[in-house]
Amino acid sequence: MAKRSTSINLLKSSKNDTLEQVINWSLTVGRVLVIVVELIALGAFLFRFGLDRQIIDLHTQIKNKQIIVADLKQSEDTYRNLQDRLAIAASFSSLGESQVKEFTDIIDFAPNGLNFNAVSFDGQSLRIDANVTSVEALSIFVASLKAYKPIDSVSLDKIENKTSNAIINVGITVQLNQKGVVNAASTGQ
Repeated sequence: MAKRSTSINLLKSSKNDTLEQVINWSLTVGRVLVIVVELIALGAFLFRFGLDRQIIDLHTQIKNKQIIVADLKQSEDTYRNLQDRLAIAASFSSLGESQVKEFTDIIDFAPNGLNFNAVSFDGQSLRIDANVTSVEALSIFVASLKAYKPIDSVSLDKIENKTSNAIINVGITVQLNQKGVVNAASTGQ
């Protein structure tokens, strides 16, 4: 049997040259790609730490502002309550002003010879008890009331002739126009 001898070739062969170049190139590019991917992953990891820090800071700021808002809630409730009460008072004030004007106008309608005994108001109607010295003064007063716009109706409830005093005692009920009162209250006039 013949012995085989192994030979060592120190020269590069040209057959495997292209294959070796492809392998060397892929290994070099692969290393570079691995390094680039690791750098990107490390950058994303560090960026995530920055975002987490910002989120924690924002949560802390939100909690601090919630504490401030909770502390100011009672003041805000007091302020809103005061504003509501002022709005209600303003509406009642304008309503009261219109009613005072109506009362003043009705009293101004009284001719000479008419004296008021009692005037009462229940929100929708006005009750007048008066003494009149003549029928003419009473008819002038009733005609003036009927001509007045804020009044819907006028009714004579009681007429008593007191001949001993020469006086006529009358009871008059006046129905006020609620639409006019409500409009005056809502417009603030």
